[in-house]
Amino acid sequence: MAPPPHRPGPPAHAAPPSPAPAPEPSPAPEPTPSPSTAPATHTARAGGSSPAWHAVDAASVATALGTDPHVGLDEARVAERRARHGPNRLPDAARRPAWLRFVMQFHSPLIYVLIAAGAVTVMLGGLVDAAVILGVVLINAVIGHVQEGKAEQALEAVRGMLAARATVVRGGVRAQIDASDLVPGDIVLVESGDRVPADLRLVQARNLRGVEAALTGESAAVDKSPDAVADAAPVGDRTSMLFSGTLIAFGQGRGIVVATGADTEIGRIGTLVGEVRTLATPLTRRLDQFARQITLLILVVSVVAMLYGRLVVGMPTIDLFLAVVGLAVAAIPEGMPAVVTIVLAIGTRVMARNNAIVRRLPAVETLGSVTVVCSDKTGTLTRNEMTAVRVVLPGRTLEVTGTGHAPLGGFVADGHPIDPADDAALQALARCALLCNDARLLHDADGTWRLAGDPTEGALATLAHKAGLAAEDQARQYPRIDTIPFESERQYMATLHHDHQGHHFVLLKGAPERVLALCDRTPDGAALDATAWAGAIEQAAAHGLRVLALAQAEWPTGRRDLEVADLAPRFTLLGLAGLIDPPRDEAIDAIAQCRRAGIRVKMITGDHVVTAAAIGGGLGLSTAHPMTGEQIGAMDDATLRRRALDTDVIARASPEHKLRLVAALQAEGHLVAMTGDGVNDAPALKAADIGVAMGGKGTDAAREASDLVLTDDNFATIARAVRQGRVVYDNIKKSLMHMIPTNGGEAGVLLLAIFAGLPLPVTAGQILWVNTVTSVTLALSLAFEPAEPGVMTHAPRSSREPIVTRALGLRILFVAALMVATTFGVFHWELTRGAPLETARTAAVNMIVTCELFYLFNVRHFTMHAFRRETLSGNRMALLVAAILVALQLLFTYAPPMNAVFHSTPLDADSWAVILLLGAAVFLTIEAEKTLLRRLAVHRL
Repeated sequence: MAPPPHRPGPPAHAAPPSPAPAPEPSPAPEPTPSPSTAPATHTARAGGSSPAWHAVDAASVATALGTDPHVGLDEARVAERRARHGPNRLPDAARRPAWLRFVMQFHSPLIYVLIAAGAVTVMLGGLVDAAVILGVVLINAVIGHVQEGKAEQALEAVRGMLAARATVVRGGVRAQIDASDLVPGDIVLVESGDRVPADLRLVQARNLRGVEAALTGESAAVDKSPDAVADAAPVGDRTSMLFSGTLIAFGQGRGIVVATGADTEIGRIGTLVGEVRTLATPLTRRLDQFARQITLLILVVSVVAMLYGRLVVGMPTIDLFLAVVGLAVAAIPEGMPAVVTIVLAIGTRVMARNNAIVRRLPAVETLGSVTVVCSDKTGTLTRNEMTAVRVVLPGRTLEVTGTGHAPLGGFVADGHPIDPADDAALQALARCALLCNDARLLHDADGTWRLAGDPTEGALATLAHKAGLAAEDQARQYPRIDTIPFESERQYMATLHHDHQGHHFVLLKGAPERVLALCDRTPDGAALDATAWAGAIEQAAAHGLRVLALAQAEWPTGRRDLEVADLAPRFTLLGLAGLIDPPRDEAIDAIAQCRRAGIRVKMITGDHVVTAAAIGGGLGLSTAHPMTGEQIGAMDDATLRRRALDTDVIARASPEHKLRLVAALQAEGHLVAMTGDGVNDAPALKAADIGVAMGGKGTDAAREASDLVLTDDNFATIARAVRQGRVVYDNIKKSLMHMIPTNGGEAGVLLLAIFAGLPLPVTAGQILWVNTVTSVTLALSLAFEPAEPGVMTHAPRSSREPIVTRALGLRILFVAALMVATTFGVFHWELTRGAPLETARTAAVNMIVTCELFYLFNVRHFTMHAFRRETLSGNRMALLVAAILVALQLLFTYAPPMNAVFHSTPLDADSWAVILLLGAAVFLTIEAEKTLLRRLAVHRL
């Protein structure tokens, strides 16, 4: 088994020999297993949380919990404690009933406006149109209802991580029980491959190592020991503890249950997830604000029109009422929710093709607005595959190329590749790395390489393969006779081998300080320069590398056993191996893309600060002011808000620290995306404006708490998702920029008619035809627009920016004014040449639709001119929709059934000539306005 590598940070705690048996529990009354019975010096912890069991010696823990590490609890005490503490599972969170969640989907100003539009349409007798409007409301409510309940889903995922079965000692008898039956004070046995069923305080450990990446974010297996550690030690350094939901990588252990259910570390994280309030997305905030503005504007204009028409113009009450109702219907953009939902759904489909699965529709747009991405390191920015990247031999240092478990790469000295087969010193070190090793590299049929065993040993096995050594050949040539397995108190592993010719030798690998203490020479026979080697170790550690030392010694011929007492300082030091969890190459490029797009990337990890800074530097992040979880815990909120902006690397961070960091950035006005794959990431994923989970190596808890899941576990997908998010937001704005002037133009035509005391140019039914058929159809075609040039070079939009900016508002007013002028002009022209009122209204409707059709090609680019090839080839859907619209309008104008429903009449060639001429004039006028905007350096509306 691989010993723990040398790395910066607190040293590993050596385990003493197996502890003496704890005294038998006294016959006194049952001491409560509550944490309050722990020694007083350990009960007062931050926030009043459970006592620091990791800082109490094992015997005291057993006494405090009234148990015997060898006998366990009797059934009477188990029953009493189960009644006191409940089952070992997370409590069900209070949930809103399904009917209430559904009803709350209608609680939105925009929905109120749509319901009002439907009611008005019913009053006008348009039952079909009312069904369309109210159908949109119902569809949105169903979608929101299905997407609701993210906190409950996250809790279910965390709950699912609890082990199903546990091996316990009760009444001196070993038994398998349901893990939900565990109580504080139970004695639990664990071994390699087990999932820990509750939080345990170790009392015995043999070669025990746990994988806590899902809880702490650190990918390497952690050595475990019964020895107490410092009270203030973070979760990742509590080596005397095993935490519920983590895995046993190697060895055996015996522990006392100190926390179950919601009191465990995973339970506490589940509570944090449940307490986090889901934030509104930028899009929903902007749409809500816009809906309130529309509602207020419609009410004000309707009241003014009613008063003016009655008091000034003197219109009949019923005619005035119908005119104002038509005005309200014209002003309400009934299709806006449907258009926004469909644009988001199309963006979701595009992102799914690019390995990003959207769990909540508004998340598509939110990604395009984020200003900070807080990313988990392990498995997200890095490969989660330990790799040897440096070899230190006597007198020289080699860099190792290639990453991951695949044995692809080589060795470089002073910038020049070397042939490992010609380097005897490298061959000796690689042979030691391969033979003194229990891990195996497996080459699957699909060509991928995977590891069976400890990640650190896997890195050494890959190193040996790169040096040209085959595991099977070396094992046959130098069979292993005996082994001293790794144990935490020794910090090394040793194996005894022979070469079939009577020659025996010992291979040794382990923590550098322990291996160097057993060495007295180098392969050339020179005396060991301990100072020089210590300098090489510190230099590697300063670069964030985890360092192992490898050595070899001759062994007496015929001796076939290996004892610890025989390992005297007579070894030859072969060299050092520096290991790291390497950054993904594509993550480096993706971070650079994000920075060009004005997005800060911050790496959050459970690693020690020096390791974190080294990896952060390799990723292109700023490492000038790295911050630790301990520092975050000591800061008040105001200080954290300032410091959070100055650092890109945060190390040794707990779930609470991640939550506080996200909150601090949000308080500074940033839109925060949090990426991660572990249980420890779930609360921050849910608290962030958008949570991005890894789909492959990620936990269920992280995926369920997220808005977006990356199926390829690749940070580079984030950059593509950000780009698509910006495209989606731009297309939503283009759709609204096309739809709103249409509504404004219709309302303006009716308002002008009321003020002038003239007949209405369009009826309410004709308005609904334009709004729900032609306007929505054209606006939807904009959902397929490709990205604007330079979409990933401008800064993110401010979260406080309204959906209708000043520049966009001016464009809407300008276009609406053009539509009012042309529509009223055509209507008046038809009347002056003696056409019936129905014909004049038919011409007015076709004028509105023609303006929409020409304007479609204006609005496909915010400020760029439309006289370009992409206008006809970039979005074929726009051309198809335009053709469909022409067909619909011809039916509206010439089909007898449509004439009967909408009171339309056929138009002659003169009418069409005037309509098309005015439509072209509108198109050219808007292009002239775009030219002016470009000269004023306005590129975004």
